[in-house]
Amino acid sequence: MKTSHLGARLGWAVALLVLAGCATTTSPRQPAATAAIKIIAFNDFHGYLTPPRQAITVAGPDGPVSVPAGGAAYFASAVTQLRARNPSSIVVSAGDLTGASPLASSLFLDEPTIAAMNLIGVDLNAVGNHEFDRGQDELLRLQNGGCEKFTTREPCRIDRPFPGARFRYLAANAVRRDGTTLFAPYAIRTFGEGKRAIRIGFIGMTLKGTADIVSRAGIAGIDFTDEASTANALIPRMRAEGADVIVVLIHQGGSVTAPHGPASCAGLAGDILPILDALDPAVDIVISGHTHRDYVCNYGEVNPSRPILLTSAGQYGTLLTDIDLVVDLATRRIVSKTAENLVVQGEPYEGASGPVRLSPVTPAYPPDPRVQALVDRYVAASAEASQRVVGHVRGPVSRTPNEAGEQPLGDLIADAQLAALRAPGGAQLAFMNQGGVRAELLPGTDGAVTFGTLYTIQPFGNALTVKTLTGAQLFELLEQQFVGPDPARRVLLPSANVRYSYDLSRPAGMRIGDFTIDGRPVDRAARYRVGTSQFLGDGGDGFSVLRQGTDPFVGPLDIDALERYFRGAPVAPPSLGRIRRIDVPRP
Repeated sequence: MKTSHLGARLGWAVALLVLAGCATTTSPRQPAATAAIKIIAFNDFHGYLTPPRQAITVAGPDGPVSVPAGGAAYFASAVTQLRARNPSSIVVSAGDLTGASPLASSLFLDEPTIAAMNLIGVDLNAVGNHEFDRGQDELLRLQNGGCEKFTTREPCRIDRPFPGARFRYLAANAVRRDGTTLFAPYAIRTFGEGKRAIRIGFIGMTLKGTADIVSRAGIAGIDFTDEASTANALIPRMRAEGADVIVVLIHQGGSVTAPHGPASCAGLAGDILPILDALDPAVDIVISGHTHRDYVCNYGEVNPSRPILLTSAGQYGTLLTDIDLVVDLATRRIVSKTAENLVVQGEPYEGASGPVRLSPVTPAYPPDPRVQALVDRYVAASAEASQRVVGHVRGPVSRTPNEAGEQPLGDLIADAQLAALRAPGGAQLAFMNQGGVRAELLPGTDGAVTFGTLYTIQPFGNALTVKTLTGAQLFELLEQQFVGPDPARRVLLPSANVRYSYDLSRPAGMRIGDFTIDGRPVDRAARYRVGTSQFLGDGGDGFSVLRQGTDPFVGPLDIDALERYFRGAPVAPPSLGRIRRIDVPRP
């Protein structure tokens, strides 16, 4: 494969970066008769047709450099350049291709994202949890095409008829009650011809916990089975059909402590670990997602019995994972596998902390003209709604959590929800989940906030709800934050009239300390009206206590409540301090 252009453009510093960013497993002596195959992988695109105004930090000759990344047209060019290096290539996604999308895609039921991926030439996509946001019938429509209406929005508003995805969805562990899967569980693709042909089997799955993090109505009649046991049961069948190499595309992941660039398993943590340990040793590569982190890890360094190449390409099309395989034609087994996460450097932007400019430390890609034309058409169609000014804010509002897991933007949304639910539903407090806050609030130069900005922050279209819970149930609800390996990412963000503290050094069930509403301690025997999104109210994100609430009231959509909150005087970014984490050492 031709790679000399990288050195010509980047110089010695980036050559070191590229070497550091590759994970390699190779035999001491490479056989002469081999086949080279390229897998181009990504995950968690979430309909980001336009650049997400997100920077990736890479190593430069004088230190770390932030470069702008993402955008479907730039993403398309990056894929094209990678494909050109090896005609035996395939483009695959590990889920959440759509769902929780910005307005230019979501307003049109993510049809433009499917069209863009058709142009890019995606081959396979493992279904992720957010692809169920509008329900299984609408997801099937995205695959099969057509204009049948399954949501409150009209399909085929711009392009009629909608042809559907030319790539295949995979869903091995999304099982209907009759035992069939929602989509095919796997696909086998052949690279090369005759005796040089190599067959790779791709298993596609979402996380088994999908039922806890999507609307229950959208997945009625579907069970999500264990990831490892599902994959393991398929491997003999795939081997019988001639699969030489096994790749798992899974919408579940982890994180590492290493920065972007160097391949490392350092600090590898998350729900992907027990899956890796339980997978059949026949699995060669796991392409993961869901956590929105980027990593390249030779898992054999962690568990020598599972020498799996593990990858994830972050989020929003800002990165692509370039995976190269060398397969021995005699044994039909991999003798070398390397991976590198490449930055999709696109166009500069003005960030909350200043300008983010193009940099020569990593390649910049030109926009693909066909994909850019598609994006421009849908951006123009959404412009009237997107550019409408709904109010003003006195500065950017961050979604970056502090040491207690509290974030300003989540606090602001909780305040907006309480304001919308206090009178009609009798809400006395409100909670917002971190996962529902999808972007920073970056206003215009005069502090203007547009509907498009708010929609990017809250793209789900969840109705708000109010339920009655006892004080004891509220304590139990807050205790549920700490279930799982990363409690700081599950902290519930309260409205301004709520204060609580927690101590993770204490035993489970006793971690919540002070807890007040309107300055008064919560009475375990009293009853309180609690406002949330309907997603949380149905027990989403594992907060099952909210399902026990009584006397439900259904309020406005979350986006409408947030828009209403910005009417009138400019909104001040909230200060932190509603949540205290006691067990964090103080300077």
